[in-house]
Amino acid sequence: MKALLPLLVLLPLCGIAQAADIPLFNVDCPGNIAVSADPGGPVLINGQEAKTRSLDEHRFEAKGNDITLSISVADDDSVKVTYTGKHGAKGLCEAVDD
Repeated sequence: MKALLPLLVLLPLCGIAQAADIPLFNVDCPGNIAVSADPGGPVLINGQEAKTRSLDEHRFEAKGNDITLSISVADDDSVKVTYTGKHGAKGLCEAVDD
């Protein structure tokens, strides 16, 4: 058990480090869902921090408020965000102009 303790302490930090490649973005998803992120994270869903994990260097998943976001980052740092919500609701999120 003592050997597992360092692993349990470091495991949450791995997800934080993996999310470091998330670029700055602001999108609105259908159903009045506002999503934003600063460079490196965190991802915010309606102002609340989402649990984010890296799928690979260009794809991330963020979960919070009964919503799952799929975030894809292109080589030019453009971002595509789709969401899945309650009862199978799905949609493409649109960029917000500042």
